[in-house]
Amino acid sequence: MKKATAKKATKKKATAKKKVAPKKKATAKKATKKATKKKVAKKPVKKATAKKATKKVVKKVTKKKVVKKAKPKVKRKPNPAFMAPKSPDGVLGAIVGDRAIPRTEITKKLWDYIKKYNLQDKVNRRMINCDDKLRALFGKGQVSMFEMNKLLQKHLS
Repeated sequence: MKKATAKKATKKKATAKKKVAPKKKATAKKATKKATKKKVAKKPVKKATAKKATKKVVKKVTKKKVVKKAKPKVKRKPNPAFMAPKSPDGVLGAIVGDRAIPRTEITKKLWDYIKKYNLQDKVNRRMINCDDKLRALFGKGQVSMFEMNKLLQKHLS
């Protein structure tokens, strides 16, 4: 039994020595690896910057070659139905005039009248508060701006 215990003791000592010895060697290897990594790391950076610089030059050259010509702007043609002159009746004529004009012009003149007399609602700007002339035109005390054009259609011929 003494031999068995002696063998175990020597194994423990040997494993303890083995564990300590590789650590010292590993630190020496790490130091050499770090030194070589630093040297190696510097070289690829120089190559990469050289490649990037050449790529930038190539991109700039290609951008200069590709020049698109701007298309000439074409004026929009108005819809002939909107531009057809309509004659307002007496109630609408009191606000916008009696002669025949396109619907777009009638709407513009009506908005000029609304802004001149400050008839837009203060809280909800989409609503128009009607005065006596507009009340006769629309038949209501308050009209939304979207409903206004629909109600104007009755007064045009």
